[in-house]
Amino acid sequence: MADTMSDTDEIIINLLLVGRTQSGKSAAGNNLLGSFDFDSHLSPSSVTTCCNLGRSCRLSGFTRRKGHELALRVRVLDTPGYPHSSLSKEEVRQAVKGALVQHFGDKGLHLILWVLRADLPFYEEENHRTIQLIQELLGPTWKNFTAVLFTHADKIEEAGLNGDEYFRVASDTLLNFLSSIQQRYIFIDNQVNTLQQERKTILRKIMEFIRQNSYQVLLVK
Repeated sequence: MADTMSDTDEIIINLLLVGRTQSGKSAAGNNLLGSFDFDSHLSPSSVTTCCNLGRSCRLSGFTRRKGHELALRVRVLDTPGYPHSSLSKEEVRQAVKGALVQHFGDKGLHLILWVLRADLPFYEEENHRTIQLIQELLGPTWKNFTAVLFTHADKIEEAGLNGDEYFRVASDTLLNFLSSIQQRYIFIDNQVNTLQQERKTILRKIMEFIRQNSYQVLLVK
């Protein structure tokens, strides 16, 4: 673990998207980048079959550190979902491992975004496979660098629930997991292209998680 933030006039953050097939990873990545770098559409099978790195444009005056105004650049690594409709666990693991080393091997990873559909139950057995894969890839401290990105938040609103009400009816399994990652979570609506201001709000929450972690990175090998 290390602090790799430099003394330049910009901050570059490295984000990893993980999650099940059809959880909305690629659409969420596009929203974070403010672009359409990743293929995202409804399909009866897994859409993402390889890892892809997306880069945002420079967001000037995004934040301040040590009294200086800084721009932000975001790098997002989209990955195949697991379980996958055509790739084995080992194929997914090797693809993600290789992409992590290739793209983040020199600077490290700031945050893992575990993408979960807010409108589907969180089952321990189903999600254990994702947890196991992340731990195999990134080691025992991965939870210190993880936040949950709840997609399809519009479905929660359609059900007449706000955030507090959603968690009141959530399973103990989900609540315990969120507790284990220090309540780092964000809701995002995948049904519409995120407005610029909403995108900035989401990115500011991500930056706050990174600040709370003292700008440390998880080194990948």
